[in-house]
Amino acid sequence: MPIRTNRGRAAVYRRLWGWPLRSPRHLVATGIGVVVLAIAIAVAINHGVHHNKPGVSATASSSSAGATTSAGLSDGTSASSGGSTTTTPEQTRLTGVPSPANAPTPPAALGVINLWGRAWVNHPVGMTDQQWLNQLAPYTTPEFLPQMNTVDVTNIAATAVTGQPVVVNSYTGSVEATLATNAGSLDITVILTPQGWQVSTYNQAS
Repeated sequence: MPIRTNRGRAAVYRRLWGWPLRSPRHLVATGIGVVVLAIAIAVAINHGVHHNKPGVSATASSSSAGATTSAGLSDGTSASSGGSTTTTPEQTRLTGVPSPANAPTPPAALGVINLWGRAWVNHPVGMTDQQWLNQLAPYTTPEFLPQMNTVDVTNIAATAVTGQPVVVNSYTGSVEATLATNAGSLDITVILTPQGWQVSTYNQAS
């Protein structure tokens, strides 16, 4: 029959709490029960902790994967939808324009340099500037010949060529050479045109 009064419940509680104290046997049994209960609780707690560890590892792995992906993207890689990575090739940067290798010097280019130089030093007394230009015209480009109009032949000290052209640079379409005269050297450049090799520029060297 159920206990319906507080007084009856209190009596039952007193009887339960007083049971271990009734005899040494009851006390020992109670102590053993408490120890077993404590062990059971500890085992249950440890089992729960070990059970949750894979989740932590999975989270750490996910974080590591995210960090690796971010590092890959910063290094120039991109992740595809399938999980593979594609490396973006780095653009090659040119540090300078490479110079073409020297090519064999065509004899025709040196021949034009020699003829132009001999015409340049040929300015006897009484020759006009136009006459001087006319003898240079066959060996000079049409673009450079008008620039020669500023030259005053009376200021040219050289009267003779004293050596052969000495090549400075030789490329497929242009040749630069120096030509010695009795008043210094001429630095002459010829280029290959549809009309053949022609002088495109010159400088008086000391």
